[in-house]
Amino acid sequence: MLMPHPTLLRRLVDEYEALAARKEPGEVQGRRDVRAQDLAYTLCVSTGTREVGQALERARHLLAASLDEVAARGTAAAV
Repeated sequence: MLMPHPTLLRRLVDEYEALAARKEPGEVQGRRDVRAQDLAYTLCVSTGTREVGQALERARHLLAASLDEVAARGTAAAV
């Protein structure tokens, strides 16, 4: 499976979560909903999942793994 770049993945997650946090119950559908749907689709494609909840979970896992990898490289370089 192709791995999305952590910077792109972080931006997608942050933007999706920001839109989801601002959504009001019963809000009229508009550009924000379209953007949220686009972000959800892109997250699903990027993480190889079919539901946005799974995509967010997988994205967080991938981001944590990339941070662990960066930390390991830094530790190895310092030795």
